[in-house]
Amino acid sequence: MPTLTGIAHITLSVRDRDDSVDFYRDVLGFREYETTDDSRWLRTLCRHPTGLLLYLTQHRDHFNARFDHRHAGVDHLAFAVSSLGELEEWERRLDDFDVEHSPIVHRAHGSLVMFEDPDGIQLELYCPPARED
Repeated sequence: MPTLTGIAHITLSVRDRDDSVDFYRDVLGFREYETTDDSRWLRTLCRHPTGLLLYLTQHRDHFNARFDHRHAGVDHLAFAVSSLGELEEWERRLDDFDVEHSPIVHRAHGSLVMFEDPDGIQLELYCPPARED
């Protein structure tokens, strides 16, 4: 079987590209990389310091409805963090930006914090459980 080496990029359809760029930049640390607006959409490619590429696309003929996870498509995005301490720092950062979020949830497979972007797309910050040596 051919090999996959990772995720090349993620594209999110959003109601307001500029609001989404602000959110992903200010809260999660993405930086605007390239904007390509045309007759079909307003689109900005953002790059995170980790190398993750995120396209934020506002279709000109969009329906202006918030995301609904019950429709077919991506349910949520989970961003990895390195440790529980980092996750706690992210929780404080979300508080600093007044981003409503869950408390840290601890599960057998790891710990996470859940929140939403401006379009209601569920995002998670996730860290694996501490390794037992």
